[in-house]
Amino acid sequence: MKLHAALFLVGTLASTTVFAPTATAFAADSKGQVTILYDAFGKDAAMKKDWGFSALVEVAGKRILFDTGNDPEVFASNVKAKNVDLSNLDFVVLSHRHSDHMAGLSYVLSVNPKVKIYAPKEGFGIFGSSLPASFYRKDESLPPDMRYYGGTPPEVMKFGTAWQGANFELIDKTTEVAPGIALIALVSDAPGTRELKELSLAVNTPDGVVLLVGCAHPGIEKIVEATAVINPKIHLIMGGFHLGPAPADYLAQVVSEIGKLNPDVLIPMHCSGLNFTQEAQRQMPGKVMTTTTGTCISFGI
Repeated sequence: MKLHAALFLVGTLASTTVFAPTATAFAADSKGQVTILYDAFGKDAAMKKDWGFSALVEVAGKRILFDTGNDPEVFASNVKAKNVDLSNLDFVVLSHRHSDHMAGLSYVLSVNPKVKIYAPKEGFGIFGSSLPASFYRKDESLPPDMRYYGGTPPEVMKFGTAWQGANFELIDKTTEVAPGIALIALVSDAPGTRELKELSLAVNTPDGVVLLVGCAHPGIEKIVEATAVINPKIHLIMGGFHLGPAPADYLAQVVSEIGKLNPDVLIPMHCSGLNFTQEAQRQMPGKVMTTTTGTCISFGI
């Protein structure tokens, strides 16, 4: 089924509690919507197309901006075209440190400079980081001018961010950030992105978990498996799956692993690749849908 302006899924969007395998909490409101603000596909002339990803998630009384696209001007244009008010966000999630997911943050901060931003915690990362001063070896016999901080370092050494003064909260493990809404934190071990940390957004609903991913560098099948710890029933998986250049046999294996968890709906976007979409349609007939920039995906209608 191809999507254009809007998609209505039968089901209720409540939300998710995270870490516990027996989690049962749901979001308070049964209705929700995801608006695609940034992608390279689209028919709406008012929405600019570019490589990158961003989506506005509205659920359980929360307005969540997930990623901010590749170019601040394109992002700002699309936000205005959809009449999205960025001054009224509950929080922002930056899935990972690649520029096609975070470059529009400068525009967000120009509109809403104090908004809370969840991002992956990485050593010396672009979102900022910290280390205890005990991480390096000390030699008390050296003169002060040969010792870090003259021999009196701070207890915790804090490192800067590209967005000085921004309200970052760094996440290094799966964390519930609101009732029924969690960030799934995993680390990539794939060549080219090894050790890259990535956050995915999981919302637990009475129909199962709704999962939004940025690029799925740790592996979409691994992210889905980690999400199933919240609730083994997966309702919807959407976002970038980073499988465009993947060989056919690997694609078939990944789709098979996802299929074992029996999601109700799968919506590949961004870097997923047409080859992944076609393989998923072959293995999961009737469950795969496509979107374009500007699509609004509504739940609980």
